[in-house]
Amino acid sequence: MLGILGGTFDPIHYGHLRPAQEVLRALALSEIRLIPAANPPHRPPPVAGAEHRLKMVELAAAEFPGFRVDDREFRRGGPSYTVPTLESLRAELGEVPLCLLMGTDAFAGIETWHEWRRLPELAHFVVMTRPGWPFPETPVLPEWARRRVSRDAAGLARSPAGGIYFQPVTPQDVSATGIRRRIARGESVEGFLPSAVRDYIRAHGIYSTEVTDAQKKR
Repeated sequence: MLGILGGTFDPIHYGHLRPAQEVLRALALSEIRLIPAANPPHRPPPVAGAEHRLKMVELAAAEFPGFRVDDREFRRGGPSYTVPTLESLRAELGEVPLCLLMGTDAFAGIETWHEWRRLPELAHFVVMTRPGWPFPETPVLPEWARRRVSRDAAGLARSPAGGIYFQPVTPQDVSATGIRRRIARGESVEGFLPSAVRDYIRAHGIYSTEVTDAQKKR
């Protein structure tokens, strides 16, 4: 099975990386593909430019065995929708089980995603939850999701897509917004993200002022 973690990664940090590492180990995934969104369609433009964000993801992945960076959304161009990305992976990988990693907030809003009904045809959903978080009773889930929920992690490997699995992970008290604010105030971000990413941000002056790097590149 292959894990997929997408995101703006502005910047990538341990709140992305450490939960994904736990999922990699818990589900015995072959690898985690980190797929940065080049042009996220449902949020303001990223602060850091595309080249910087991709480079930061590459630096972060080097710290985590089993992680691999996938730049297909940059190469494809246009809005970074998940369905075309999964379709592209399917074309390359065939019937390999794909596990789309997401947090509980993202899962709760899944019906707002572009062509969301196609997502279960292309991948399993692995929803990362806090330890002790109660397993959702099926009545609180939308009808389409109820029949897909599985308590058997090994069962995900028996089909290429279509399951929903809730995986507890250790909470990480860190956010990209918080990191950007700390950097803009000249505060330390030690321990929030890999040192190679921190050093890259410092070397290039990213997030150091209110003028965004994305604006500078336009």
